[in-house]
Amino acid sequence: MYLLRTQIEEIAVAVMKDFNDFFFNEQTGRKKGDLQGTPIDQFAKDYLGLSVSFAHLSSDGNLCGLTAYADTEFVLEENGQSKTIFLKQNQVILDMSFITPGQVRNLCGKRRFTLAHECAHQILYQMQSEDGKTSCRKKYAAHTAYSLRDLKTKEDWNEWQANVLGAAILMPQEQIDLAMWYFAASNKLKNYGGYFNYKDHSVLKMICQAFGVSKSAAIIRLKELDYMEEYAYSDFRDPLEVWNEE
Repeated sequence: MYLLRTQIEEIAVAVMKDFNDFFFNEQTGRKKGDLQGTPIDQFAKDYLGLSVSFAHLSSDGNLCGLTAYADTEFVLEENGQSKTIFLKQNQVILDMSFITPGQVRNLCGKRRFTLAHECAHQILYQMQSEDGKTSCRKKYAAHTAYSLRDLKTKEDWNEWQANVLGAAILMPQEQIDLAMWYFAASNKLKNYGGYFNYKDHSVLKMICQAFGVSKSAAIIRLKELDYMEEYAYSDFRDPLEVWNEE
């Protein structure tokens, strides 16, 4: 299944509307106009019915999460030895590093995005034809890192689609519009080759805190929604006020 970005955004809008109706009610106190990050753990467990657990997946940190559409297994090669991890249908396994003492806060944004990515795989799977579902059940979906890779294979395309949908779930356009209105009066941020002036850096930081995402994920999402302008670093006139976000 190959989807355009606009189609993925439409899916995200429909899914988040249904989730908000499911999760938020009079008791939660959320009202229209409230700025609140997506509770991705509840989204995964309570809304999608996924089982989330943790295991050691990678020594170099490149493999962040796995999900399964059917009972299967994943063979991990490490230091010349093989280790088999068994996955159940509708299960998500995240890397143990996300809950390692001293790393929970530092990796919070990465953990949230990884879980959103795996949720996106499950949502896209449910939209497949029966033949497509059969094909997907024959393998697991592995997430390595948030990056925009060349889309040379079907698997690359699947990963790209899951990245885009995961980002739209964590940072819905309606909520980003609201955040940019709150924090930046709807003005675009100026990105000077990965550097930002003090004002735009502050806006970026508040967005990351509001949505519980990393700076790299926020930057990509703001670019996608046309809230960021790109300039060469040489265009900036006062290097003392530049902040590096790489």
